[in-house]
Amino acid sequence: MTWLRFEAVEKRFGAGADALTAVAPFSLDVAKGAFIAFLGPSGCGKTTLMRMVGGLETPSAGAITLEGAALGAPDRRRGMVFQSYSSFPWLTVEGNVLFGLRYRRDLSRAEKRARAARYLALVGLAAFADAYPGRISGGMRQRVAIARTLAAGSEILLMDEPFGALDAMLRESLQVELRRLQEAERRTVIFVTHDVDEAAFLADRVIVFTPRPARIAAEIDVAARLEGPRTLGLRDTPEFFALRREIHAHVRAASEDASGGASEDASGGASGEGRL
Repeated sequence: MTWLRFEAVEKRFGAGADALTAVAPFSLDVAKGAFIAFLGPSGCGKTTLMRMVGGLETPSAGAITLEGAALGAPDRRRGMVFQSYSSFPWLTVEGNVLFGLRYRRDLSRAEKRARAARYLALVGLAAFADAYPGRISGGMRQRVAIARTLAAGSEILLMDEPFGALDAMLRESLQVELRRLQEAERRTVIFVTHDVDEAAFLADRVIVFTPRPARIAAEIDVAARLEGPRTLGLRDTPEFFALRREIHAHVRAASEDASGGASEDASGGASGEGRL
């Protein structure tokens, strides 16, 4: 049985002549523990698909299933990390992570604190457990959000351009850290981006989207092309350059072949993701 499945999923906003189709019939199978990048121009529908996995939107047609059961309202099996910093300023770093455990009635208070400490250590924030978000950097606040989602026990991490607002050096550092965490924890990740380099570096599979409505233009098996750990040095290898060129070509072809309207270039900018 496929673990996570999109079955002819469609999404429309509005009705009648004014209806906007954000997602055309979309089908995809995702294995447990995979890192999938949704790559496409802003507004193409990739975030809408991610929000449907998270239970924040519902399909207009088709279904999204997890272990054969249709997904419904948000639950702790699915955790979301957004581009904006989603920490609570009145709570400490540790308190923010513990907040994600507030409904874990299967854990004692001591177990929750131990779990929070474990994930703060994993993201390199153990020394800042007692600090408040206003006293740490933006990159550190994003690591708090990632630690909170991991600590909550989410099996699927839904990440909507979480590093898009960060400077280039910090973004690369957190990409390495995220990949290390995913390899250690083997969580399933759906990562929304319009940055080709980011998708190629992070993902096991890259799904290239057409401009709206969202369709699959290409699927690239990155894991078969890039062996070994994902370190910063990988970006300087001929294999990475070749993969990057190939993905760029798919993105350009999808934009050129799409009917109706121009799309933004997905060449690696860090602007914000549209609602669609």
